[in-house]
Amino acid sequence: MTRILIVDDSPTETHVLKEMLQKHGYQVSVAENGEDGIRLAQSETPDCILMDIVMPGVNGFQATRKLSKDPATSAIPIVMISTKDQDTDRIWAKRQGAKDYITKPVTERELLDKIKSALEG
Repeated sequence: MTRILIVDDSPTETHVLKEMLQKHGYQVSVAENGEDGIRLAQSETPDCILMDIVMPGVNGFQATRKLSKDPATSAIPIVMISTKDQDTDRIWAKRQGAKDYITKPVTERELLDKIKSALEG
């Protein structure tokens, strides 16, 4: 079973994403901030991480950079999910190590396509 880690501080957003993923057979774990996301990624080594950008403390860009530079987690694909829809945000996300980028609100089809693409490399 494919394991997905959702890192997002919005309980509503997390619930929606979790429902979509579980419906399609994914095993889902959740972190409410960047620090917990890093910790969970290191302990659980999920198959893919869905990372919000705007969070208190360690933001999604910082968490992505840290995970991408850590040999233990650098192979885990990260898909950024954010309300930020500027090209500069997309470019910066990729520079931090993200494989892809989705703008909220997320459609189920787009979410599944992006995860599939990220997992295939």
